[in-house]
Amino acid sequence: MFYKNFKREIGTAWYGRHVVIITCNSITNQFIRIHTSLHAPTEPPNPNCAETISQFISIGYKIAAVVPISNIEVQYTLIK
Repeated sequence: MFYKNFKREIGTAWYGRHVVIITCNSITNQFIRIHTSLHAPTEPPNPNCAETISQFISIGYKIAAVVPISNIEVQYTLIK
């Protein structure tokens, strides 16, 4: 098997990780867009970026990376 230290979760439809990418305006703290892997559990995004990220952390996601993609946009990659 390809996965070392893999833990099964009840209700998980497939082996692997769920990925969510959230793009926000870093100046106004406004949510811009979201991209998710197939079957990733999600919450409805909030117009406030910090609240959107907080909702995903509360359902078990962890921040894997934060990348500035322009002078005003930042991209958060979360995994579960």
